[in-house]
Amino acid sequence: MVRVRFAPSPTGHLHMGSARTALFNWLYARKMGGVFILRIEDTDLRRNVDEAFGAILEAMRWLGLDWQEGPYYQSQRLHLYREVVKRLLEEGWAYPCYCLPQELEERRREALKRGEKPMYDRHCRDLSPKEREKWEKEGRKPAIRFKVPLEGKTSFRDIIRGRIEFLHQEIEDFVIMRKDGIPTYNLACVVDDHYMEITHIIRGEDHISNTPKQILIYNALGYPIPQFAHLPMILGPDKSRLSKRHGATSVNAYRDMGFLPEAVLNFLALLGWSPGGNREIISREEMIEEFELEGVKRHPAVFNMDKLIWLNSHYMKTSPPSRLAHLALPFLKREGLIKEGDYPIEILERIMPLVQERAKTLEEMPRWTDFFFKQEIEYEQSAVEEWLRDELHRKLLLLAKEVLAVLEPFTKENIEVALRGLAEREGVKAKEVFHPLRVAVTGRTVSPPLLESLAILGKEKTLQRITQALKYVG
Repeated sequence: MVRVRFAPSPTGHLHMGSARTALFNWLYARKMGGVFILRIEDTDLRRNVDEAFGAILEAMRWLGLDWQEGPYYQSQRLHLYREVVKRLLEEGWAYPCYCLPQELEERRREALKRGEKPMYDRHCRDLSPKEREKWEKEGRKPAIRFKVPLEGKTSFRDIIRGRIEFLHQEIEDFVIMRKDGIPTYNLACVVDDHYMEITHIIRGEDHISNTPKQILIYNALGYPIPQFAHLPMILGPDKSRLSKRHGATSVNAYRDMGFLPEAVLNFLALLGWSPGGNREIISREEMIEEFELEGVKRHPAVFNMDKLIWLNSHYMKTSPPSRLAHLALPFLKREGLIKEGDYPIEILERIMPLVQERAKTLEEMPRWTDFFFKQEIEYEQSAVEEWLRDELHRKLLLLAKEVLAVLEPFTKENIEVALRGLAEREGVKAKEVFHPLRVAVTGRTVSPPLLESLAILGKEKTLQRITQALKYVG
């Protein structure tokens, strides 16, 4: 059975690159009928951020990337890693290194001066028991390094990139346990992947250089080696590595900007993979059915904000109004348009069909709907000058008020008949009635459909808006 894992470090929020990795692991597990495991790699205590633990889980749940096992925390498994390191020492695959940081730095500088690669020079690899005892007496605590073979090479077949190989002479004797007894990434990763029976390791291409080190540990311990698939890098629009200077990078930031989870998921899926047929819109179910690791591209994916906005706009248009109303509510509250419990959700559900064609994100909802909630309307001056200042439009607005005041029931259909009848009687085009009324009610020339908006506002509020506008222009 296929078993994959997503293993973030809690050093910050879940960024979009890591979310793409999580999604591809999740899709592969679902496609193959396998298991998706969540593991938190929290052994680097200096870099862990307390709030990151919850933020990562929150982002995963928001995206709908549920896991069958976990979350496992590496900080709770230290005894396991230490037992493995002890075994590697006993079997001659590892050795204690007593070098101080300043000594390592000095030797690396010297290597650079000689034009050599600044690798660890294996200074402590062949220390005699007497030499080790000397360092121990001086109080030096050793780190533990893996003993990389001096000759030969390590190779593997990457599902996405094909065969990759590394000469052992290019791999330094890397640290597998720090002086404080905390394992490094490469050691803990191998041990966890073995005991969690991971069959496929799907991760970013920045981990390619770690892979030969991990394979060496697998071989030393006699563990079966999983298959590897290294995903392409995600670049910003300027083709440099995606970073904060390109804008928001965390999943939760995009949620707070008003993007829908299905839009973000759709967008992430297209970063390095394509369902074929030049399709851009793809549902979660279609992703699962069509996803293939072999179909992931080698070359970097480019983060296109315009595409994300376009996708979100599509999902906004097709989302059920009832769902959209609940999602929009926090954004309306954030802008102070609605207070807790003071606006029936049923009204919001009626408003949504009028604006979901226009709003590209939930964050835009207040801008399109604020006139429904405000007591005092703010007018665009250009709209006032064009549609409310001259005598004809003020007269038509006053007549519209009289017509609407006696209208029963106050429905979209009745409002339209009444206003078109008014225009016909006065011998003007319908827009000469509709546009002044739109400015009076919404404060601007561009708004959601007018007739539907008036019906939702209701007769009393509509008449108040007309009175307010007439008073505004004197």
